[in-house]
Amino acid sequence: MKWMVCPVGAIQANCYLLIDEASNQSLIIDPGGEFEKIETIITKEQLSPLAILLTHAHFDHIGALDQVRDTWNIPAYLHESEATWLNDPSKNGSAFFPMISPVHARQAEFLISDKDKGHLSIGPFSCEFRHTPGHSPGGVSYYFEKERTLFCGDTLFQGSIGRTDQYGGDTEQLLMSIDRQVLTLPDETVVCPGHGSVTTIGKEEGSNPFLI
Repeated sequence: MKWMVCPVGAIQANCYLLIDEASNQSLIIDPGGEFEKIETIITKEQLSPLAILLTHAHFDHIGALDQVRDTWNIPAYLHESEATWLNDPSKNGSAFFPMISPVHARQAEFLISDKDKGHLSIGPFSCEFRHTPGHSPGGVSYYFEKERTLFCGDTLFQGSIGRTDQYGGDTEQLLMSIDRQVLTLPDETVVCPGHGSVTTIGKEEGSNPFLI
């Protein structure tokens, strides 16, 4: 598997395209906006999207969700804690950013639950999902063990952590999620955050001021 990053939208959220090189099938993580930009890459790379994985339901991560679903007729996966957020601008945060229109999206086709075994298999892709609440109640990080790569949304950034001053945010819970669900991964694990540059678990353990 390889992956590509495509920053999109007013806040430049990272949309990730995961690609199975044998089949050119792909997963899309957090299509946050600028549908045409995402479509151009998929067309150029001749990809066949299978599904959308949402790390959480804030507007900057779901802005192009319905366009992507409708274009390729694929389902979206979201944690059940945020099942009602996609169509609620007061929860997904778009109601509080006057520079954008309120974001409304349809309910996710598949809701991830803590009662599940923590594993997803979609076509040739296999990953572990880890519930990492704190930035928002339904934060999910997707860990691809073979590639030692974690897509963690707004849980952990290079040198920082997710903000917790929005609806449903909880700083203590976020730090607990990072400690129990993120830092327990191997130091060489590549961390692909929802904004900004990639980093590694080892680097953040040793230098992130919020974790020291």
